[in-house]
Amino acid sequence: MNKLHTLDYVVFFIYFIMVSVYGYYIYYKKRTKSLNAKEYFLAEGSLTWWAIGASLIASNISAEHFIGMSGSGFALGLAISSYEWMAAATLILVAIFIIPVYLKNKIFTMPQFLSVRYNDHVSTIMAVFWLLVYVFVNLTSIIYLGALAISSISTISFGWSIFGLCFFSMIVTLGGMKVIGYTDVIQVLVLIIGGLITTYLALELLAQHYGFGDNIFKALTVLRRDAPEHFHMIFDSSNKNYKELPGISVLIGGMLINNLAYWGCNQYIVQRALGADLPTARKGILFAAFLKLLVPVIAVLPGIIMYLLHSKGMFTAEMSDGGVVKPDHAYPTLINLLPPGLKGVAFAALTAAIVASLAGKANSICTIFSLDIYKKYINKEAGEKRMVFVGRTAVVIAMVIAAIVTPALRSLDQAYQFIQEYVGFISPGVLAIFLLGFFWKRTTAAAALTGAILTIPLSTVLKFLPVWTRGSFPDYPFLDRMTIDFVVITIVMVAISLNTKKPSGEHVLAVDTSMFRTSRSFVVGSVIICGVLTALYTIFW
Repeated sequence: MNKLHTLDYVVFFIYFIMVSVYGYYIYYKKRTKSLNAKEYFLAEGSLTWWAIGASLIASNISAEHFIGMSGSGFALGLAISSYEWMAAATLILVAIFIIPVYLKNKIFTMPQFLSVRYNDHVSTIMAVFWLLVYVFVNLTSIIYLGALAISSISTISFGWSIFGLCFFSMIVTLGGMKVIGYTDVIQVLVLIIGGLITTYLALELLAQHYGFGDNIFKALTVLRRDAPEHFHMIFDSSNKNYKELPGISVLIGGMLINNLAYWGCNQYIVQRALGADLPTARKGILFAAFLKLLVPVIAVLPGIIMYLLHSKGMFTAEMSDGGVVKPDHAYPTLINLLPPGLKGVAFAALTAAIVASLAGKANSICTIFSLDIYKKYINKEAGEKRMVFVGRTAVVIAMVIAAIVTPALRSLDQAYQFIQEYVGFISPGVLAIFLLGFFWKRTTAAAALTGAILTIPLSTVLKFLPVWTRGSFPDYPFLDRMTIDFVVITIVMVAISLNTKKPSGEHVLAVDTSMFRTSRSFVVGSVIICGVLTALYTIFW
């Protein structure tokens, strides 16, 4: 029944009060006498390693995981976990090779990096691209999935759910990066505990259906036995879902490009570490990598459980819309089965994930707009207070636009794959521009500008050319299209760089091998993570 009981509302209210009071406390305790732009946007020097790690995960995990990834777990199985488990490995690479470059060169935004390394033309083009993607893909998809979940498990309408999520997120975001960073610790704690409880109860439901009482370990055995097709990490070309997760590309190629671009060149992710010193940033990123290993347990496994129960004839009405099975209904259906109180915990966990992610993205939108658009082109003399005011205004405007656009996404089947595919339109170009800018001094601004301009048209052609040519051109899986994009753009950029003279005044980043040395504890943690990943892929290959 789609109804929250009094106890559920009490649990949710406690969560809301905890986040609000703690955010208020952090805002007033840690603020300086005069709030400046760097403090507001980056919380410079004030985030601990555990706050950075928690904030990275809170910004990343949202409704697209609880709802979208569970839906993909229902449709595709455990293989969708590659987005999470390979992200853990990618975070290690980011901590070793990418974060040191940003911190050494005092980089605060991704467009600033492009401006410093190349020129303002490259920076502005990519800033506009990022703003468009953040508002029209990231914000809208998270609000849509969040509103879908809330309206599915309560009596709150879809429209009011959109309003509530946007309003709550704006309250958190307007406090600045410090408030976001520290409240994210509570958000992550709530979403992990709530997610684990939901997964446990789903396994218990499966055990009871098979007559095993409360023995969840027997339920896990049955799950793999009766849904074996949902426990392969690598699909071969004969698999019906190969286009979604094309074989070895989930380990290298498109998946690696996707993850490196997301975790290493993405403002609302990297921003968490940019205000810290290198050891603190690395510890926070490693902590986030450990947390990443848990995500499939709370996001993918429930979807697989619902798939098996649905295949046994259960929840056919709940999982369909107009007679069509909707995988994204899996998690809301599961939450509706929880008893009063626990349903409130799951509801709070889901809301925590949505609000934290929205706040993180909104903060990055206002950071890029304020520092890389407003300050650079609109009001070069803007003072600190003016910059903070502009940033807060940008948050409100972005949320309003996203709320208006959100209802247009209601026709989606698997929203998680939609997000990955369309963010992937710019990811290959972004990664090529950044990696060559980091590690090849010969790369020119002309090459970077070409890469920036080329990335979306090339992605568009590869996606729609099979339709335009009526099948004469190969219809590549989108992860493989990302690989092709990245290789083509890299080749073009290298060719242009070799054939154009690098301006004498063009900046070269400070990069030396000492930046990439790591502590013994970081090495031990990285080895443990890589060992766990090796075991998982060996077992579920």
